Amino acid sequence: MPELIASPSVVPVPGGKRIEEYAGRVATGTTAVSVAVMTAPAGWDEPAQTPEFDEVTVVLEGLVRVEHDGGSLDVPAGQAVLTRAGERVRYSAGPHGARYVAVCTPAFAPDLAHRDP
Repeated sequence: MPELIASPSVVPVPGGKRIEEYAGRVATGTTAVSVAVMTAPAGWDEPAQTPEFDEVTVVLEGLVRVEHDGGSLDVPAGQAVLTRAGERVRYSAGPHGARYVAVCTPAFAPDLAHRDP
């Protein structure tokens, strides 16, 4: 039977970023996939990571920069990026911030992200 997700679970993170998880380990107990809307302020960034999950990031507003071992990729609103498990990446928001949807398979978990110290 379909399950209505009336409101997301808000996941606290440092740096002013807001995560609203609609499906995943926190919101629904789902381990196969996570779907979250992210809102990041201008200049936000996070440590590099080498996750155990694939991630599709669909940028709704602003710009997301993805740094990787081969350089960096700017992803503006209306475009998306796919990063694969085992790739070292670092995400940051552009000068006007960003609002984007992140879909991870398997579902995101902090211990699967393998963030740099």
